[in-house]
Amino acid sequence: MRHVAWLYRTPDERRAGIRDFAEAGRSAGEPVLIAVPGVWSSSGHPPGDNAGARGLDTADLGRNPARLMPLVRDFADEHRGHNVRVVCELAWAGRSASELGEVSRYETMVNLAFAAMPMTMLCPYDVSRLPATAIAAACDSHPTLRQGSSEGGNSSYRPAATEDARPQPSPAVPPGAEELSYQHDLRPVRALVATAATHAGLSGPRRTDLVIAASEVAANTLKHTEGAGLVRIWVTSNEILCQFDDSGHIEDPLAGYSRPAGDQPGGQGLWLVNQVCDLAEIRSSYLGTTIRLHMFRQLPEESPAGRESVSQARLGPVSPGS
Repeated sequence: MRHVAWLYRTPDERRAGIRDFAEAGRSAGEPVLIAVPGVWSSSGHPPGDNAGARGLDTADLGRNPARLMPLVRDFADEHRGHNVRVVCELAWAGRSASELGEVSRYETMVNLAFAAMPMTMLCPYDVSRLPATAIAAACDSHPTLRQGSSEGGNSSYRPAATEDARPQPSPAVPPGAEELSYQHDLRPVRALVATAATHAGLSGPRRTDLVIAASEVAANTLKHTEGAGLVRIWVTSNEILCQFDDSGHIEDPLAGYSRPAGDQPGGQGLWLVNQVCDLAEIRSSYLGTTIRLHMFRQLPEESPAGRESVSQARLGPVSPGS
């Protein structure tokens, strides 16, 4: 795999670069996937239409970056035996620090997940609009760097290392957060989350999704640890957040990123969490596990299909805590 951070400066540079990347792939007989937010061509066509490429709009799908990885894998598997090209843009102006942090983590996980695949992945970053921390994180997570007409090895690249401590999501849990300790019964957790989600103004389907995700996380505590878990919930102007802490250790760094096999017993929980939550920050080490769930109180442009419970739309009927 070639994983390239592309630092561009203008919309015209972005459009031309994506088009050239796609057309070069088509000329070489390499299938192309363009996953970017919204449209990219000046004529307003969906991503990829003008270059014979497949397109995905990451404005919705990429709110939680973990949702994209299985689709990229499916694309590569569909064209097994061929080198494939992927444009993957997940960082854009206006994303929160937590969202950009998960984009950075996704880029690092990509290096692990696709290391052996014949793939070139180009990741555009707008240096004129994104914060310097996002650009620095992009340089840390990509072995190859492209700027202007120059592309080559990236001396700032930092390969993923095994975690020896538990980095906490940022910012810290506020002092006024509601909290509940749980050890034997999931019902109080579900009730607390449902009540808080109602007070935060989540629609019925999205409230259901958050309760399901919280149930899955709490069920993992009961199944994989001997001690109690702690859930804390608070509401901001934009989101409701639920943070779970327990003593467990999730050893697989790609847990929640890969679609579980249909005949695989268990292993569905973190996958489901990433499918139904707008963002999920999963941090785990030998010191324990912290999982923070985010749900926007109101989606920017919620389509009629989006008002359906995500768990129903993407996964079919799901039993909480299964």
